[in-house]
Amino acid sequence: MTLPPATSPAAFIRANTRLQPLAFVPEIRLHLAGEAVPLWQATEAELGRIQLPPPFWAFAWAGGQALARFVLDNAGEFAGRRVLDFASGSGLVAIAAAKAGAGVTAADIDPFAVAAIGLNATANAVEIAVEAADQLDRPPMPGVDVVMVGDVFYERDLAQRVLALLDRYAAAGVRVLVGDPGRSYLPQARLTALASYAVPVTREVEDHDVKQTSVFALTN
Repeated sequence: MTLPPATSPAAFIRANTRLQPLAFVPEIRLHLAGEAVPLWQATEAELGRIQLPPPFWAFAWAGGQALARFVLDNAGEFAGRRVLDFASGSGLVAIAAAKAGAGVTAADIDPFAVAAIGLNATANAVEIAVEAADQLDRPPMPGVDVVMVGDVFYERDLAQRVLALLDRYAAAGVRVLVGDPGRSYLPQARLTALASYAVPVTREVEDHDVKQTSVFALTN
């Protein structure tokens, strides 16, 4: 996605979202949208393009909320570690890891997500490095101890590529954690459940008001 030179993703986010705490993770505040379709349409109008991906960065998805809750409740496991939050979106999981005392890199290719991560990190008084380059076909990022992904197994081809990336990290000895409410292409046979939560979500992006969501460890 290429932005016109005069466009500021940060200004767009401030104008189209509201900074608010999460009911399930009240320690964290995010710039969130109230409705999906109007924001989606506004994004397309801003860029002068149609059929863009949904604004994933503007919502607190169930898998990310579960991961954030798990990290904050088990902060001692992450303090002093180097964490990669892959497909970070709003930066929710990255912020939780930073609050737990980790050094964090958030990776996302959407320039609006990159801006949202920066705004949300500032709002929560944490420092997060942001990586905007596509990581899917790259070797593992050096120095990473833990990789976290939330809600990425919703589309078959993407799920296969993400799993291949996570396998490369696991083969390098990196701990891989997944937050997911049971998306269609979740590799259940490769995962060990660590925790389960009833996560409140919005009907704007989910089919229920509460999604039973688990945090998993990837196994070889």
